[in-house]
Amino acid sequence: MTGMDLRELDRRTLLILDKLVAGVTSADLARPTPCAGWTLADLLRHQVSENHAFATAAREGSAPDWDAGVLGDDAYAAYRASVDDFLDAFTDDAVLERQLTINHFGTFPGSIAAHMHLVDTLAHGWDLARTLDLPYEPDAEAVYIASKLAERIPDEGREKNGSFAHSVEVPAGASELDRFLALLGRDPAWRVS
Repeated sequence: MTGMDLRELDRRTLLILDKLVAGVTSADLARPTPCAGWTLADLLRHQVSENHAFATAAREGSAPDWDAGVLGDDAYAAYRASVDDFLDAFTDDAVLERQLTINHFGTFPGSIAAHMHLVDTLAHGWDLARTLDLPYEPDAEAVYIASKLAERIPDEGREKNGSFAHSVEVPAGASELDRFLALLGRDPAWRVS
């Protein structure tokens, strides 16, 4: 798989997102995102929810609410606190062996949960960058590792759990990032209109 710890790849990806979120203004929160029907505020609230829920699952085995994130008056502070919570909860190596229940996906070893979080972080990093019309250059190893899990997500049933759209075609020779995004149903050519 990789010599790099998934948690380190996720941490590196989160650092890239941190720089993007730090520059978000209150006016930006109303911008549309590549996530159909979501504004940037919706996307950030989702990320805050997911980060805290993954952290709770790491500590307690499951999380009662995967949609409880609140941005409050300072979206960046809320986002940063959720990242710190997630990173802190996954610090202990033992969490990688524990069984964690992840929302409507099922129960997995913590190492798979960490892999799932990396996929989510990487995809939403691209969503953020596109929404803000900023460059996005994630760690190549993170993209490769996340793509390996994305390849295993079946297309059927995606609309039921609402996690991803059906995969889309990309041209031959597409970048690894574009291929990853297409596996998750994102159009790599999406731009804010």
